[in-house]
Amino acid sequence: MPKVDPLSLEEMRAWRPEVAEPADFDAFWTATLDESRAAGGDAVLRAEPTPFTLVDVYDLVFPGFAGDPVRAWVTVPAGPGGPLPAVVEFLGYGGGRGLPGARLFWANAGYAHVLMDTRGQGSAWGSGGDTDDPHGAGPAFPGFMTRGILDRRDYYYRRVFTDGVRLVDAVRGLPFVDPSRLVVTGGSQGGAITLAVAGLSDGLVGVMPDVPFLCHMRWSVERTPRAPFTEVVQWLSVHRDVVDDAFRTLSYFDGVNFARRVNAPSLFSVALLDDIVLPSSVFAAYNVLGAQDRSIEVYPFNGHEQGELHQLHRQAAWLAERVPV
Repeated sequence: MPKVDPLSLEEMRAWRPEVAEPADFDAFWTATLDESRAAGGDAVLRAEPTPFTLVDVYDLVFPGFAGDPVRAWVTVPAGPGGPLPAVVEFLGYGGGRGLPGARLFWANAGYAHVLMDTRGQGSAWGSGGDTDDPHGAGPAFPGFMTRGILDRRDYYYRRVFTDGVRLVDAVRGLPFVDPSRLVVTGGSQGGAITLAVAGLSDGLVGVMPDVPFLCHMRWSVERTPRAPFTEVVQWLSVHRDVVDDAFRTLSYFDGVNFARRVNAPSLFSVALLDDIVLPSSVFAAYNVLGAQDRSIEVYPFNGHEQGELHQLHRQAAWLAERVPV
């Protein structure tokens, strides 16, 4: 079998590497969320006209980082009903929320489904995005990985992760959602946002990251052969004198550090031929989860696509046992 990771599966299952965690990690994120919540703003929900008869779709605009307006699609089974459990989903690198109705799986399974637009993205695949990122700082390599990398307060993912937490806040106030039954999920970058949101939010009942990106940052930057981690490599090849400063910033956004704080039931997926998110980096986060109820689906012969619809069916069965409709 082709091998993309320096560790074997047996080694990964037992692996608990030392991952840098800043002493003020919790204080930094508490202050970040407090500042954005203090910025205020109201979530606005508007029915979206679609050709669908079995689901209703809403355009949700909610206050994210610094109160910036962020958009999401909310899709629910058609007609009056509820309160429903909600699956909040975050997107992979470069994609946007696209057109309404692009993702119907969870609404057809009986859940409220909320799909967050990722600020500043939406032009690499899919049908586009609708959320600007009005902030920026410092020289960066094309992409998102190095934007603001020399200051944790300016780093791009500070804004994205805060958007995700603020979306959970907003979803709890939706009229057809049961605020006590919220689940977060996403693949790749969406998996990274899932881990961050789960580590920073209380009261979630399910966490489902697929091949989560941004875990064990230094290991991944030094070993992953493909983008987006190679964006950091290219940037560091130019900015040779600030390597430690850049990795210190990245430590505030490392999925391993968020995973330690995740207490909700968790279902991961990992693919052993993944050369975009190394499987060892996924296990680095999975193995330190605070959750007692946890499991991981391993796809030995898949790359970054991991289980696709197979994994969605696995997630639906897993959720049905814990968060029935």
